[in-house]
Amino acid sequence: MLHMIPLGGLGEIGLNAMVLACRGEMVLIDAGLMFPSEAAPGVDIIIPDFSHLRQNASQLKGIVLTHGHEDHTGALPYLLSEVPVPVYGTRFTLAMARQRLDELGVIADLREIEPRTPFPVGSVFTVEASRVTHTVPDAVGYIFRTPEGTVIHTGDFKLDPDPIDGLRTDLERWGEAGDQGVLCLLSDSTNSEFTQETGSERVVEQTFDRLFREAQSRIVVALFASNLHRVRTVLKLAEQSGRRVALQGRSMTRNVEMARQLGYLDVPESLFIPLESAPSLPPNRLVLLSTGAQGETRAGLAQIAARNGPVKLEPGDMVVLSSRPIPGNERSVGALLDQLHWTGARIVYAQVEPGVHVSGHASQPQQRRVLDIVRPRHFIPVHGELRHLHRHLATARESGLAPAQLLLAQDGDLITFEEGQARFAGSVPVGRVHKDLYSGGVVTPEALQERTKLAETGLVVAAVVIDRASLALMAGPQLSGHGLSLDEQVLLPRIADEARSLFLQLSPQLRGDDALVREEVTRSVRRAFKLFTAKRPLVVPMVVKV
Repeated sequence: MLHMIPLGGLGEIGLNAMVLACRGEMVLIDAGLMFPSEAAPGVDIIIPDFSHLRQNASQLKGIVLTHGHEDHTGALPYLLSEVPVPVYGTRFTLAMARQRLDELGVIADLREIEPRTPFPVGSVFTVEASRVTHTVPDAVGYIFRTPEGTVIHTGDFKLDPDPIDGLRTDLERWGEAGDQGVLCLLSDSTNSEFTQETGSERVVEQTFDRLFREAQSRIVVALFASNLHRVRTVLKLAEQSGRRVALQGRSMTRNVEMARQLGYLDVPESLFIPLESAPSLPPNRLVLLSTGAQGETRAGLAQIAARNGPVKLEPGDMVVLSSRPIPGNERSVGALLDQLHWTGARIVYAQVEPGVHVSGHASQPQQRRVLDIVRPRHFIPVHGELRHLHRHLATARESGLAPAQLLLAQDGDLITFEEGQARFAGSVPVGRVHKDLYSGGVVTPEALQERTKLAETGLVVAAVVIDRASLALMAGPQLSGHGLSLDEQVLLPRIADEARSLFLQLSPQLRGDDALVREEVTRSVRRAFKLFTAKRPLVVPMVVKV
């Protein structure tokens, strides 16, 4: 009997973590994180709830990584600190994972693998990586051979006929597995709504070549620091055009240096100059390669837009945002574009120049091609929000799969395969764990609710002074408001008078109980607020006895 248990990634973009379990052993595919929305104040990252793995730690025999993006590797340190098991991945993927592990001081058993070379994970699973084209080097999918049959997990992929590194998605190997019989295919659903072929990275290379020839002054290029195929294009064009390159953003500097050390970027050291030296170069001799194309407020491009860095944009400069806004980031990217336009520079982005970005994910025609080649007995769409999974299922139906072969799973589902048949067999506990921006600790749902309420209603500190002997109210409540509107601040004296009248209804005999007094102060202030405004802010009571 084979079980599949998605702990994340089915219903959201991020948190990718899929468990395969058979005969008392488990293997985990990826351990990703997700970045929070504005609705989660003070939260740095979100990781899956790994309680199922912690409770069955002796059964987990290893983790296999598809590629180095944080939505697939970012939760590794938090899992490995509690459940230390071997981690398998390609050379560059492990190098990116090691950076994150080193930052958090987590020691891990990292084991490098090669595509098309099977390796055991535990005594049950035989695993084989198959190369795929994505936006980061060394990305792979996996072929799992189990006692119940063969399972293929594509990882994040697209079908690029002419990738920058020359390494195409290994459809031949998937086809060979399909000829032998595949029990289940799990395939990337991110671009399932797109009906046009996902473009080749060569399109971006050609667009950048033209833009570099058109540019008369500085060129600023902002993109994901992990997209080293595109970074390589920018560095090559800079070298050909006689420009020097400055790097802005910690992750950009770190990834370029790592890729050069590992041999993924073959460019001379003389091509680079320190960021601080960039203003001394003639503008037509500089390329600034930066993070921040998603509108992140602390990233390199935001600093450039705010004129906080050494390079100040001028009319005639060119700024290229080489990415597509991640869902949820549209407003922050739009605000950044507005700010950049005020500098007078030429701003180039995908909506006005489509060729500056192509996706790293397969669209409908490419997803259909994989389904036709593999011909799986069962199909589970993965890596996407619910609408992406639904659309991918429709593509599978169009490819000829019957409804009984299609499984729409969500996080926590327990899917069982036995004698070639699949069924849903219950669920396991799953959820999202919010990590605090400053302490790194867990932010509970209750704390997150309080933070949200603080942002919506503000805070009032209410202090009362009580005579210790007579228990008479000597002063207060004295109110101090935080996050209130001007009208509410003006009303505070009247609200305090009303709250005092309400508090005095508490008999002196009961004022000896400090907990009861704090509760009554809170109730009185909230009731008084309700009389004058529609808002009921959070109240922090302070009781002083003299």
